[in-house]
Amino acid sequence: MGRDREPKHKRSRREGVDLYGTGGKSLQRRLDQPPGEHGRQLRRGRPSEYAKQLRAKQRVKRTYGMRERQFRRFYRLAERATEPPGPALLKILERRLDNVVYRLGFARTRPQARQFVNHGHVLVDGRRVTIPSYLVTPGQAVVLDAGILHSPDVQDLAEDRLPVPDWLERRSGGGHVVREPHREEIDADFDEQLIVEFYSR
Repeated sequence: MGRDREPKHKRSRREGVDLYGTGGKSLQRRLDQPPGEHGRQLRRGRPSEYAKQLRAKQRVKRTYGMRERQFRRFYRLAERATEPPGPALLKILERRLDNVVYRLGFARTRPQARQFVNHGHVLVDGRRVTIPSYLVTPGQAVVLDAGILHSPDVQDLAEDRLPVPDWLERRSGGGHVVREPHREEIDADFDEQLIVEFYSR
């Protein structure tokens, strides 16, 4: 899969939110200023329905760190679910392995969690998994190998004891998937209905 090399701050400013959690004060000062030469100029009129749908889709896609082709594949998977495709999509994205490592508090950001998976530092039920988009299921155990557990960054996060969502259970060196996530446990700012409308055009 190709890599998106666009500057992260630029993507965050386009969506009006720190997508990666690494912007700091420098980004916070400019979040209300869209990127580009005309970013400071006030836009006339209201955004079109298509523009709102596109921004909602791009925000979710970039938050979870995916390209369009992969995101569309997850949406097609959500369409086959027994529940409405919008909530189903968000629940599927939450179950991505890189997101689970992030939610368990072993990485500061999703990109860092994805790097851990890519480099072979994450085991699922005792098997090394190097695919960030791997979907975990209830009952599975996610464990970090000893090499990365002893890194200063991971040890600092372990001491912080960040809160873990109820659908996950943190354990020594890893965690356990208790159940599938509920919609209310996922970012409330996501508007999944606009994503459904975007792909229903």
